[in-house]
Amino acid sequence: MNFANAWRALWRAEEKSAPVIAVSGLGQPRTLPERYEALAAEGYQQNVVVFRCVRLLSKAIAAVPFMLFRGTERITDHPLLDLLESPAPTKGRVELFTALSAYWLLAGNGFLVKLGPAGLPPRELWPLRPDRVRISASGREIPEAYEYMVEGRVQTRYPVDARTGASTVKHFKTWHPLDDHYGQSPLQAAAWGTDQHNAANRHNLALLQNSGRPSGAVVFKPQDESGQLVPLTDEQRSILKQDLDAKLKGPDNAGRILLLEGDFNWTQMGLSPGDMDWAALKNMSAGEIAMAYDIPPQLVNVEGSLTFANFEQARLSMYEEAVLPILHRFESDLNEWLVPAFGDGLRLKYDVDAIPALAGRKRAQMEKNVGFVQSGVMTINEARADVGLSEIDGGDTPLVPGKLRPLSKTKDAATETPHA
Repeated sequence: MNFANAWRALWRAEEKSAPVIAVSGLGQPRTLPERYEALAAEGYQQNVVVFRCVRLLSKAIAAVPFMLFRGTERITDHPLLDLLESPAPTKGRVELFTALSAYWLLAGNGFLVKLGPAGLPPRELWPLRPDRVRISASGREIPEAYEYMVEGRVQTRYPVDARTGASTVKHFKTWHPLDDHYGQSPLQAAAWGTDQHNAANRHNLALLQNSGRPSGAVVFKPQDESGQLVPLTDEQRSILKQDLDAKLKGPDNAGRILLLEGDFNWTQMGLSPGDMDWAALKNMSAGEIAMAYDIPPQLVNVEGSLTFANFEQARLSMYEEAVLPILHRFESDLNEWLVPAFGDGLRLKYDVDAIPALAGRKRAQMEKNVGFVQSGVMTINEARADVGLSEIDGGDTPLVPGKLRPLSKTKDAATETPHA
């Protein structure tokens, strides 16, 4: 399957079904608007750059734990924290959020379902494969239900409250400019780059397997008894073309040896990988894929990429541009969907201090705040709150350096006559 063709098919389908939500379609099922299995296979499973991007981000997101607060008080022992640490019989927190993040990054959509007795806090959380979740449209933005499909049959139907949108299923999705129900996959923006990268790898492998021989042209130049060139008949030309296509066309036949008889000559016309600057082409494609995921190219081993002075700065950029925004979204959605089932006044917050890559940023912020406190620009509690620390008694009064005083006072003191 070809990425670009898959997306063209998607947009043709979108053009036919786009008005549904505005005009009619009550209860009409909407499937995921991309061929998820093929896209995941040719992206995550067959393209090392996509694999690297998704793995980097999903592991980074899953490694960050959540903290629970009631007001400003941190709670360290609570059933909600136990659920997040052990969300299902066969899954832990890291595995759950790795899967949820990977689905989000591949499909632009992630689904969680909460299970447990009615009227009680949930006891299990399960991630659902996005291509197996079908949305039953209601004619407006809030869907009628989520349907879990296996082999084309509905296994479970999860209704949605038409007024509040409440459901046992939570849909985590990216913003999509043309779809009211599904998010847009980052792979859509990187489809051409992924196609180019995959095609380059297939061509290089086939070329190496065929001794690295470039392509060329078959020149036919027989002459009759008078010395005049004899052209091929249409039938001969058609047969020759079909034979050449069968033997040489496609990446699997790249560089294959051509055996010629009679008045045929071979003229090399194709460019070698070096002539085509193959390495630069692959780097450009890899850079486009990394760009779609907000990852600095040097973190996916794009040669010659010097966007950042060192590896630590590149990792910091990845967290600030890619990891933290997704963590913000997960935090917000979990507080809206999951936390209220465990009581009022509770709030989840991801632990930013658990991210080693941000330690240097926090240290620099603390040093800057110390200077602000010493100069009286900030209070101690304002400086502590800026780096996520709790308040202390007496920390709301600005501090003024004792050696500093107004310039006018200094002049007055210099003109005073000392007492005898």
